[in-house]
Formats: sequence, C-alpha cells, structure tokens
Amino acid sequence: MNINAASLSDEQRLVRDSIRDLCDDFDDGYWRERDRTAEYPHEFAEALADNDWFGALVPTEYGGAGMSTAETVVMMEEIAAGGGGFGAAQAVHGAIYNSVPLVKYGSDRMKSELLPRVADGSVSIQAFGLTEPNAGSDSTAIETRAERDGDEYVITGQKIWTSRVDVSDYLVLMARTTPRADVDKRTRGITMFLVDLEDARDQGALELDRIDKSASRFVHSYELWLDGLRVPEESVIGEVGDGFYQMLDGLNEERLVIAAECVGLGEAALERGVAYANEREVFDRPVGKNQSIQHPLARAYAELMAAKQVVYSAASETDGGGGRTDIGARANVAKYLAAEAAFDAADAAVQTHGGFGVAREYDVERYLREARLARLVPVTQELALNYVGENVLGLPRSY
Repeated sequence: MNINAASLSDEQRLVRDSIRDLCDDFDDGYWRERDRTAEYPHEFAEALADNDWFGALVPTEYGGAGMSTAETVVMMEEIAAGGGGFGAAQAVHGAIYNSVPLVKYGSDRMKSELLPRVADGSVSIQAFGLTEPNAGSDSTAIETRAERDGDEYVITGQKIWTSRVDVSDYLVLMARTTPRADVDKRTRGITMFLVDLEDARDQGALELDRIDKSASRFVHSYELWLDGLRVPEESVIGEVGDGFYQMLDGLNEERLVIAAECVGLGEAALERGVAYANEREVFDRPVGKNQSIQHPLARAYAELMAAKQVVYSAASETDGGGGRTDIGARANVAKYLAAEAAFDAADAAVQTHGGFGVAREYDVERYLREARLARLVPVTQELALNYVGENVLGLPRSY
C-alpha cells in the first residue's frame, strides 16, 4: 500500500518504478524463508548490485548514480514496502551508505580504486564498526584504540552489533587514536579507518561471534574482537582525530533514509492488515466492517501519511541546504514519527489477524518484530527526543 503523501519528481518516480519492478521478483515466500532460515538474501542483493543500485550515492565521475537524499528515501521505502520489510532494507542499507565517508573524505587513491567497484557491485562495504559493549550510545566513550607504529596503525578493541560483516569486503571502523583523557573535547581523537576484512582474517587479528536475535534475522549482526590488527596509514579515511565529526556529517541524511524504511515497513503491514480485514468473515460479515478493526487501520494510515510527509519534506530541505541544527531536528523528528507509525501499523495488522497474527505464513508477526527493532536503531526514540528537546526547545542537555 503506497501512501501518496507527497508529489514526486520525475527522478523519484523513475526510482520508485524501477525498484518496484525489481522487488516484484521476490515474493512474500522468499522473505518468509529468509526469515525462517536466517539466511542472507544473496539473490536480492545481487539483483540490486547487477542493476547498479549499490552505487546510488557514488558520484557519476566514479560510475555511480549520484542520487540525492530525496531519491534515496524513495528507493529504500520501496524496498521495505515491497514485502521484504525493514529487514530487506537493512540487508542492503550498508552497501549504499557506507560509501559516503569515502566519497566525502577518502583520499584520491581510495576513491579511484574503490568507488567504481562499489558502484558496479564488485566490492562491498557493508559493515560499520562503532558500537561497543561499554559505550552504547555514547560513541565518544569507545575504547578500541589505534596506535601508530611507523607507517602502520595497530588496532585493538571490541565492537558489538556490527552488521553484515559476513557479506562485506571492507569494514569502516571507528577507533581512538588519542585517549579520551588526553583530548580537550571528548569528540576529538577518534579516527575513521577502512579495514580490509580478508587481510584482517589472514593476520589472525579478527574474531567474530554472531548474535542470535529475533528481528531482521537474515541481516546478521556480530560481536567482534580486533587483536593487534595492522593496517597501513593509507587506511585512514579523512583526517586523524576528526573521525567523530566525519561520522556526524551525513548522519541526518542516513537517519532520513531509515525513517523512509520505517514508512515502507508500515505500508507493507497496513496492506496485509487491510487485505485480511476485507477477506476474513466472522458472524457472516468481513471483520473490516467492525469499527474496532477499521479504526486502528485507519489511524495507522493517517500516522503513516503524516510521517511520510515529514520524511519527504525533510529530504527535500536537506538536499536544498540549510543549517545543521534545523536539518538535524527534521531528521530526528522524521525518524521518531516514522518508527512510531510503523509500529502502530504492524500492531494493528497483527490484531486484525487475530490468532493468525502470530502465524508466520501471514508475515505480519515478522513486521511487528521489525517495527519494534526500528524504535531502537540506528538511534533510540529517546535520543531522537533528546535532540529535539535540547536543540529545538532549548532545554538543558539531559545526558
């Protein structure tokens, strides 16, 4: 159920129609089986790669599509709405967005050697290593360290919730090159690295432990340990010590894309709920005739329409420039509203199905699991509200 909350440009319509046609080749049964077996959707990812979608954000000079945020939100919304849900979007999210640091901050050599291969799908940069067990949402508290040794860095540390390592050639890794106690501002002294995962394995410096989880099961997440990993100084992305700021640059755009994925998930759930409400008959009438079923679905539609309008408007504002605080507020509000709308739509769809709402064959139980996850990642709903409280409402910083 595609909700028409905003008029689309010709470019956005082309993206929407192209992605919709591609997703039509992967039916509900495909995604149901991927969820059951927790097997990564290789065929789906390969179809996107073969059609050059992994180069969506790579500039045209390197063989990419050079798409804007406004076009990317359409792309990722359609992937989720096409039946694959939030999991399908997350399965390929990193392949598209982890190229952004290279585009913005990579060396000329890094760009010329890797970006064309990212664009044609022959190289994958799916994994991003930031979160740590003792840091959580406080990214400045990471303890993974990178120490200079001649023309190399030696990296030691631990990461958690690092997704898609198993289907990635490279890992974008955040590490401290200056201890937190030795910097005048806690956001300084963090550096961004591009790690060749095959080389890390060959060194015996990488250990992985897959996390068993209930949502987005076919998008594998790992706890990983780096022990004396040696990387050349050419592996630094951007400037030494400025990695935190580089990470922030582009964060709002990515948050909007996550919001679009939430909208797409909500649309998929709502479509299933409405279809079942029209088909299922109890007491000689379709259950959708009952207001107790009809109103939650209608409310979900209204919430999704509102969230989608905010997402698309914010994406347009982001592409048009504007202040970082204003764009950040729009991005956080969009993510918050979209995640809430997706959860309410999935919950209404499950309730509409009655007992069958927890039967895997109807898919809505998977959508509800994913919608619950969407309220946690990539930023919790509480942190999104914290941003608005501090930066928009002028309230004291709460953390």
